[in-house]
Amino acid sequence: MTPSFATCDLCDAHKNATPEHFRTLPPVFRDFGARRVFCGPVVTVKCFEDNTLVKAAVDSCGFEETPEGRVGKVLVVDGAGSLRRALLGGNLGAAAAKNGWAGVVIDGCVRDVAELAVLDVGIRALASMPMPTDKQNQGLKDLPVQVQGVWVKPGEWLYADADGMVVSAARLL
Repeated sequence: MTPSFATCDLCDAHKNATPEHFRTLPPVFRDFGARRVFCGPVVTVKCFEDNTLVKAAVDSCGFEETPEGRVGKVLVVDGAGSLRRALLGGNLGAAAAKNGWAGVVIDGCVRDVAELAVLDVGIRALASMPMPTDKQNQGLKDLPVQVQGVWVKPGEWLYADADGMVVSAARLL
């Protein structure tokens, strides 16, 4: 279950925090999934026009069991802002929803927009693009990534709502 929060309130409370502790992502992302508000600990993938590691991630367990209950994770994909290939489509989006991911944030494109729109998972990306990726088994996972110039590290927390997305070094709620 997603806790109740507003990114505006989080920004008000942490506006004087250092960038190592709290930062916002630029307002260039569009919503594609049915879940508009989501948060969770970050898992990272860095890839360029090859979604092999994105598929591996969404096919895996997308949640953690904590003393407070089950917490969905957020996959953050550094796709280098490519607008030429889609890193997530309907099948991978369905896998993310089925496996309990809270959200997927892609610095790149998605496809199968109508299919993604009904999935119970948060999906943010720059745009839609019908062209699929090449599968060359390339990319890196579990490392700090840059998303639109903002560093995001594995284990940090991402919070997303209608006003935008923020990243925190620690869980805020």
